[in-house]
Amino acid sequence: MKKTFSQSEENYLKVIFKLSFNKTSLVSTNSIASALKTAAASVTEMVSKLSQKGMLDYERYKGVKLTKEGSIVAKMLVRNHRLWESFLVDKLHYSWDEVHEIAEQLEHVKSQTLIDRLEEFLGFPKFDPHGDPIPDKNGKITMKEDVPLIQLLTGDVGVITGVKEHTKAFLKYLDQFGLVLGTNIQVLDKYEYDNSVKIRINDQAEQVVSEKVGQQIRIQKI
Repeated sequence: MKKTFSQSEENYLKVIFKLSFNKTSLVSTNSIASALKTAAASVTEMVSKLSQKGMLDYERYKGVKLTKEGSIVAKMLVRNHRLWESFLVDKLHYSWDEVHEIAEQLEHVKSQTLIDRLEEFLGFPKFDPHGDPIPDKNGKITMKEDVPLIQLLTGDVGVITGVKEHTKAFLKYLDQFGLVLGTNIQVLDKYEYDNSVKIRINDQAEQVVSEKVGQQIRIQKI
């Protein structure tokens, strides 16, 4: 019998996948609570429930990791979410700061045929509008060789390939300065006092970005 999950359970699996992506350490219940903006006690209860369903390996007081089965379910949720974001931006012309909440609703659609057709309609995209990788129907993920802007050295040149933070406020902030995907940047200077970075944008405007912003922008060096 095929296992079924509530939207809340699916949201937990997706968040744990994101928190553990490219990491080998266990995901703490506190980090899950912070990401979902919920109480630690609620996380412990849900983690226990998902563990009983075979979705998580849970070590009390240490944290959790997805089982193989849990990873498959989580990847498909992430796939759904990022394909819907791509559709909303590329075909319905939403801005990248408008799509997250809508995709949060659409990702729970159960029709695999619909998602496969959506992927084909979009031309099998590898990355969503925020630069995050989209798992294919087999769960395979294409990775990019990019680094946070803050790690670049003076004189380095690169292109923006993604952003880690997806909040509406942050994406609108980036829009104000033209710091969107595909933008070319050159590091002009780095300031030791506060770790801010002075950059040139598309060989034109110059802008100083804070360390906080520099940590969130992903750059592929060229």
